Amino acid sequence: MPSGKIAGLLHGYRKQKSTNDKEMAQMEHNGTTAMLLIHCPDQQGILATVTDFININGGNIIYLDQHVDRVEKVFFMRVEWELENFIIPQDRIEEYFRTLYANKYDMYYRLYFSDYVPRMAIFVSKMPHCLYDMLARYTAGEWKVEVPLIVSNHDNLRDVAERFDIPFHHIPVTKENKAEQEAATLRLLEENKVDFIVLARYMQIISNRMIERYPNRIINIHHSFLPAFIGAKPYHAAYERGVKLIGATSHYVTEELDAGPIIGQDIVRISHKNTVQDLIHKGQDLEKIVLSRAVEKHIDRKILTYKNKTVVFN
Repeated sequence: MPSGKIAGLLHGYRKQKSTNDKEMAQMEHNGTTAMLLIHCPDQQGILATVTDFININGGNIIYLDQHVDRVEKVFFMRVEWELENFIIPQDRIEEYFRTLYANKYDMYYRLYFSDYVPRMAIFVSKMPHCLYDMLARYTAGEWKVEVPLIVSNHDNLRDVAERFDIPFHHIPVTKENKAEQEAATLRLLEENKVDFIVLARYMQIISNRMIERYPNRIINIHHSFLPAFIGAKPYHAAYERGVKLIGATSHYVTEELDAGPIIGQDIVRISHKNTVQDLIHKGQDLEKIVLSRAVEKHIDRKILTYKNKTVVFN
């Protein structure tokens, strides 16, 4: 679209706004913020262009962070602004932004609003430590999220779900019924309008079909011994080797097992005095912390994926 027509579009739109329309928009947007995440080829003026779009339309910026990958020559940005006095209706912001700037600068972008509460499904197997930590944060009101269901291939943690009054769905998986059960799981997720999934030590491999349905929306956690200590007893193997660090990694799930974009990692030191049970305890404690941090960043819309990496904003 020619720049003259674009300017005319905005000018004409602003002239059409009556005082009553503005008052209605302010009532609609009261307390709501918009969050825009962007990456695009780095070039001069992008930061000013985006902030000008917000400022000239009456938005008040309350958060801005940006990063330039000098190797890839890619610009990353997260900006959040108040909509109370923003003159563009909430349901048309994306249309205006895409028309005016996104296509021009070859931007990949995502627009979110704080008045939408994402819906999170939790997948578990038998280990409860990550599940308890997330549900404690959820019920304490730390996260602006809904948990409509918990899915498990075992029945062991049903009582935990019932304690927190969350529907529990036992979907046992075997080699013979895996495809059928996953189809049932996908229907369940769709019925509950799930936005993203957290694998809280869910001991099943997620198929490509589900990954394609939820790209960069399935979060996993595992110990960071891989690939050094594989198998069912990594902590025992680490103990035998005499390792001095235990780590945990949270990442988005991709088709390549345990190799998706990393969201967060952390470590804890151990010594010769620690037993195998000490290692397991320290490792599980670290897992639940690292996973919850990753989930919180996802809920707060502070993660941008690019290729097989992430930019995680503060």
